[in-house]
Amino acid sequence: MGQYATTLAQYAKLMARPATRYGYGLFLLVGLSMTAVARADGPADNNPDTVRRVPNLGIELADAERQDLTQQLATLQSAIDELAKKNDPLVRDLLPDVQIFHRAVHDALTYREFLNEKEPAVGRDLLKQGLERARQLAAGEAPWTTQTGLVVRGYVSRIDGSVQPYGLVVPESFTGRGGRRMRLDLWFHGRGETLTELNFLAGRQKDRGVFTPDDTIVLHPYGRYCNAFKFAGEVDVLEALESVRRRYPIDEDRIASRGFSMGGAACWQFAVHYSDRWVGATPGAGFSETPDFLKVFQKETLNPNWWERKLWHWYDCNDWALNLAHCPTIAYSGENDSQKQAADIMVEALRQHGIELVHIIGPKTGHSYHPEARAEIERRMNTIALRGRERLPKTVRFVTYTLKYNRQAWVTVDAMGEHWSEARVEAQIIGDGGVSVSTKNVTALTLDMPAGWAPFDVTQPVSLQIDGQDVRGPRPASDRSWTCRLVRDNQQWQLGTPGEDRLRKRHDLQGPIDDAFMDSFVFVRPSGTPAHPAVAGWVKSEQERAQEHWRRHFRGVARVKDDNAVTDADIANSNLVLWGDPASNTLLAKIAERLPIRWNRDTITAGGQSFPADQHALVLVYPNPLNPRKYVVLNSGFTFRDYDYLNNARQVARLPDWAIVDLRTPPGSQWPGKIATAGFFNELWELKPAGSEGTE
Repeated sequence: MGQYATTLAQYAKLMARPATRYGYGLFLLVGLSMTAVARADGPADNNPDTVRRVPNLGIELADAERQDLTQQLATLQSAIDELAKKNDPLVRDLLPDVQIFHRAVHDALTYREFLNEKEPAVGRDLLKQGLERARQLAAGEAPWTTQTGLVVRGYVSRIDGSVQPYGLVVPESFTGRGGRRMRLDLWFHGRGETLTELNFLAGRQKDRGVFTPDDTIVLHPYGRYCNAFKFAGEVDVLEALESVRRRYPIDEDRIASRGFSMGGAACWQFAVHYSDRWVGATPGAGFSETPDFLKVFQKETLNPNWWERKLWHWYDCNDWALNLAHCPTIAYSGENDSQKQAADIMVEALRQHGIELVHIIGPKTGHSYHPEARAEIERRMNTIALRGRERLPKTVRFVTYTLKYNRQAWVTVDAMGEHWSEARVEAQIIGDGGVSVSTKNVTALTLDMPAGWAPFDVTQPVSLQIDGQDVRGPRPASDRSWTCRLVRDNQQWQLGTPGEDRLRKRHDLQGPIDDAFMDSFVFVRPSGTPAHPAVAGWVKSEQERAQEHWRRHFRGVARVKDDNAVTDADIANSNLVLWGDPASNTLLAKIAERLPIRWNRDTITAGGQSFPADQHALVLVYPNPLNPRKYVVLNSGFTFRDYDYLNNARQVARLPDWAIVDLRTPPGSQWPGKIATAGFFNELWELKPAGSEGTE
């Protein structure tokens, strides 16, 4: 896209135009630029055969320094253990606020992540803070819970039970948990390959950040390191936000999504996926999609498989641009920043829906905020926040490609015709007694208005028209709530829900493989004898790699159990990641005949294709036959690998619902071996007919 304005005269012409709902279509600011704050990845990171380690290994500590830190860690651990013995709900709730300091130093020491000679001193300071909090908590005190200014806190993640940190900027106007409700801004940080927990905790106690609005709590999620707040990083944001909502008086109608660089990319994807949750969004720089950004910014030549193209829809925000009709958005770019491409893509995507994106451009500015642009963004965002989030829009416009993100305001998509193809709903309240709905690629949906908000006559059924068909809707309840569930059968809509007793794709149970690692999971090791040595060696290597890289990249510790130690509680509460083959893993043997892809001693058979079992392995995600409300995964961790760590736009799901791996090609920085074939299951978790995939 070209420049939209380059002179003050052009700016004056723009300001003379009628304003859109959220401001003028473009605002170019003139003044001095700021110093760039982030380095650019370059073509040197485009060679899969020479991938540098992320994060890099740190320095070797002297024996005396290691012993000193080990002793201090042990002292803090003893204090934590004593606190854990207390049968006190308050202590249990606040213990993660102590544990974050122990974990930051423990991991830096254990995994060689003191990255320079100054960081051991940072570690000692964090251990002192942890000990002081432990002492205060033991005495029944927790002054950091009412502290203003810069505060670091923590929570226990449901994904892997790890303690995760987050930072806060608490305004002086905060008067305690029972005080008046306050605006909250989510701030997503930029890419930082050195941003270990150690550096995150230290930095969040020194730097207030780019934007600190009056009377506003600013939440700085860690995002589980450097993944653009995707996958487990995405869940980290939601869990950190929930922790803050429990601990501080947050105004639910004034929560904003904001960020710059990698954080700008995060802001885009949270804005389009959770549009109805935010009062507004201010993405700065970053990337908004994968293919074009990598071509422009990374100078990378892409040759994706057909399923990779489909999976780009997950985080390609231009595909979801229509949802921003419900989230007032102000984009920012430096005029000379190559990452301006992200907002330019979104300008065009929104224009196709009749929406003009407010795109503020800092003149002659690189990868940083222009000071006048920053002030203008803040002025506009404050106005948006003052108005508050629209709770019940009269018209809902919603697009999705997966039931992972299936809700917009009072519309929820319960079933789709086909995943990873565009599904769309437009629903409108007509007068005081009707609703009009049009859909695309949707087979079931729910219209749900909370108590007090349904604008209908409680004595009359709601008149409903969907895709040109008239349906007699239910009456609102006496509390003025209204819920209407609809299902399409043989092209006809009727009141009802999809069969709950039938296996089908549904919200948080729709695949692909990577989705299983966005909730509680357990790695299940095989205890038996494998059928083939080559498969056994590959399984052992890939399992060990998955454990190592979960910690290295998503900053947690995967729970691991032998197959004969898995409990009913594990099956009920967690996704099970089964490693091995049906001969070596007893749980896999138990469910093998209930999977849509057959795997025996001789062959792996997917539809009409068969592969020798001594040279191939199966990776797969599927509803666990022992508990269809949870996943079972075969032989896979998250599916992007070392090469993708080098640029956050690459960090997308690499494999679909299933794949067969040819082990004659060894694992590399991009794939676990040669992918012989791969595909998605249909909406009923069945194999699609041969030839129906692979040509998209």
